[in-house]
Amino acid sequence: MRVLFSAYGSRGSVEPIVALAVRLRELGADVRVCAPPDEEFAQRLAGVGLEMLPAGEPVRPLVTTVTPGSAAGLAQRASDLMAVQFGAVAEAARGCDALVATGPLPVAAAARSVADLLGIRYVHAGHQPVALPSPHHRPPVRRGRPVPSQDVENRTLWDEDAHIAHTMFGEMLNTHRAHAGLPPVDNVRDYAFGDRPWLAADPVLAPWQPTGLDVVQTGAWILPDERPLPADLAAFLDAGEPPVYAGFGSMPMTGAGDVARAAVGAIRAQGRRAVLSRGWAGLALPDDGDDCFLVGEVNQQALFRRVAAVVHHGSASTTTTAALAGTPQVVVPQGADQPYWAGRVTGLGIGTEHEGPAPTADSLSAALAAALAPGVRERAAAVAATVRSDGTTVAARLLLDEAGRDRTPAAASA
Repeated sequence: MRVLFSAYGSRGSVEPIVALAVRLRELGADVRVCAPPDEEFAQRLAGVGLEMLPAGEPVRPLVTTVTPGSAAGLAQRASDLMAVQFGAVAEAARGCDALVATGPLPVAAAARSVADLLGIRYVHAGHQPVALPSPHHRPPVRRGRPVPSQDVENRTLWDEDAHIAHTMFGEMLNTHRAHAGLPPVDNVRDYAFGDRPWLAADPVLAPWQPTGLDVVQTGAWILPDERPLPADLAAFLDAGEPPVYAGFGSMPMTGAGDVARAAVGAIRAQGRRAVLSRGWAGLALPDDGDDCFLVGEVNQQALFRRVAAVVHHGSASTTTTAALAGTPQVVVPQGADQPYWAGRVTGLGIGTEHEGPAPTADSLSAALAAALAPGVRERAAAVAATVRSDGTTVAARLLLDEAGRDRTPAAASA
């Protein structure tokens, strides 16, 4: 069986795909990954022996230069992403049995079009439930669109969201489809999700409440990371009590210098040492104190097990990694699905949510004090024991079984 993955996004979008691709390969599948040509993604895939096919422009410059929430240039970016799917991804998908796609709506809608064009199985994979239509929650706000009124019921909001999505992306998708000889679609969002989208999120951390949409929740896709921690970091960890980690992943973080000072100041106010992650914001230590350590790319699975708390932005990946480590969390959500994960951390009692996206030393210190309070670590350890680690196995076997059923009629008629 040959499977092509199409992933476009930051590390949180690419890493789960890497995890599932590795598991499928272990089960005998031939896998290839189309991903943004950022150097860190190329290195990550090469490190696990996966073939990466560059697709589209590097994502890091885009994430770090686009104004949060702004729709400026969105139409051109969306059209470019679609063109990549109909071009490089379509070429890579020839001869494959399935195409698994994750990323923004333009990517997923175009990827499904490619799968339909080639007559192969398509799977939409999401890593959080927020974007999937459900009467149990409101749709996310789309770039350049106003926040919907609080007094409108969720079903109505989701209907409006489908209309907005089609208004934003329908014409450009159907233009690409027409050039490929495909008929138009009249609902880009629902077409991109398909009839049976996969939710690659842990059912304890992100439970899906049943709806009319046949969502398959596989559990989170986690690749065990066996890389050792750098020797100087390990020495820092060994030299005292567990420090507090602070990092904001791919978030650009306006006023990075202020954010770094606030994080280190808050950690020191709690009598702790600090491990600060550069991230895409390029955070740097505010001084040369020996109670702080700066890290870049690192094995978070190993590091999070050795810290007293994790301060982060609330991505699906970081939240899950910290939860699996059994370490208390402080979530400073910046947007997108991050408020959802902050709410889940608080609701489960495994940490706290910082109010607002711009922390000060005082505000973050208060949130950190709550996360370090007696009982939170015990609760975090208890929840960690319930987080599933077999998500990639569930998804891989499901894909292999479905592909096998797809091939049976053809084999019987041969």
